Amino acid sequence: MPVNKSKAAFRSISEVAEELGVATHVLRFWETKFPQISPMKRNGRRYYRPDDVLLLKHIQNLLYVKRLTIEGAQKEMKNKSMKRLIGEAVQDDFFAVPADKDSPAAIADELTNIRNELSDALK
Repeated sequence: MPVNKSKAAFRSISEVAEELGVATHVLRFWETKFPQISPMKRNGRRYYRPDDVLLLKHIQNLLYVKRLTIEGAQKEMKNKSMKRLIGEAVQDDFFAVPADKDSPAAIADELTNIRNELSDALK
């Protein structure tokens, strides 16, 4: 992630692709297969919210770590609510959480801060 952006800042498709270690066409493909992914589009460009990035990390985990097929990942996604998916993405071992922020309370606080910053930014 770029150092000069806040955690609540929107990310371009290239920034998200770099963070996840996948090509941009993979993210566009996932958008066609997972309706839960809905980046904001302005002037023909995609901008991913922090929640979108967490969701993409979860999808990446399902596909690359758990080795599910697209269909298997779609079923997994349909069986869970969005809030639960994002919560799992934050707590998933696949994501590196700094040692000082590994408690559920610290994670919840960080997500609340992100939500508040997003809310303020969208006003």
